[in-house]
Amino acid sequence: MKCTLCPRNCNVERTTRRGSCRTDGILLSRIARHDWEEPCISGSVGSGTVFFAGCNLHCRFCQNYDISIKPHGVEVSPERLADVFLYVQDMGWKNINLVTPAHFADKVAVALHLAKPKLTIPVVYNTSAYEKVEAIRALNGLVDVYLPDLKFCLSEVSGLLAGAKDYFEVANKAIVEMRRQQPQDEFDSEGYMTKGVLIRHLVLPSYVEDSKRVLDWIAQFDSNVQVSLMSQYFPAREDLQLPQLNRRLYKHEYDSVKEYFFNVGLSNGYCQDVTSATVDYLPDFDDNAIEEVLKNVPHVFTKN
Repeated sequence: MKCTLCPRNCNVERTTRRGSCRTDGILLSRIARHDWEEPCISGSVGSGTVFFAGCNLHCRFCQNYDISIKPHGVEVSPERLADVFLYVQDMGWKNINLVTPAHFADKVAVALHLAKPKLTIPVVYNTSAYEKVEAIRALNGLVDVYLPDLKFCLSEVSGLLAGAKDYFEVANKAIVEMRRQQPQDEFDSEGYMTKGVLIRHLVLPSYVEDSKRVLDWIAQFDSNVQVSLMSQYFPAREDLQLPQLNRRLYKHEYDSVKEYFFNVGLSNGYCQDVTSATVDYLPDFDDNAIEEVLKNVPHVFTKN
């Protein structure tokens, strides 16, 4: 079957040829506790992250480029992925955090249909938001917390930085559908998010005005929505064509966007100190490590 799952509409047979995401079957690169998400996601117990290799967006500044540009990891079936979800729950982490799942959204939905009746912790869908509404709609009732990025506003910026001039239009529609499914933000007694939408935006060096346009849209869309305004950008690799990406964010750039956040009427969410821009945020993607983890994942929906 030719793939039109995401907005790229590659129309390729992924079993014989790689499309924009450079993957076919579900490729996992990491299953581990993660302590660096927002306080309502990681808290003090940690978020149970399941990292998927590959990506359909290809941001030039991607800090997980090790697995997004040249995907590597361990391939699993939807049934084995459902096993992984139960394992994450058994580890005692506060949620199941699906990181960059867009290009496997159809297979993730199959796995969640299997596992959801046995889950007692929230499922977090951590995405670039460059997704078709149809793909998000198929997750209705399966995802508890949507954690989308809203990366860019202007088409010339998203075209230059991610090769996706239609990013803003596509992401807006996806986020509207996410909010339709989860209209209220709910938290448990410890402050962990159990239902809702939390929109992330990473402020980039030299692109302050585009960040402000992003906040304009969020404020008009839902001034009460949770927003994570991130300053953690650092140059993960040198970009010879865009030197503006080869430096960290200046404090005055982030402060300008943060002030604008409040000026447009937003008040719920999180901000960061610019000193948080560090490689400590980068997970370790080791194929041997994930193979070892999978050895400890009980077979519930699969056979040994």
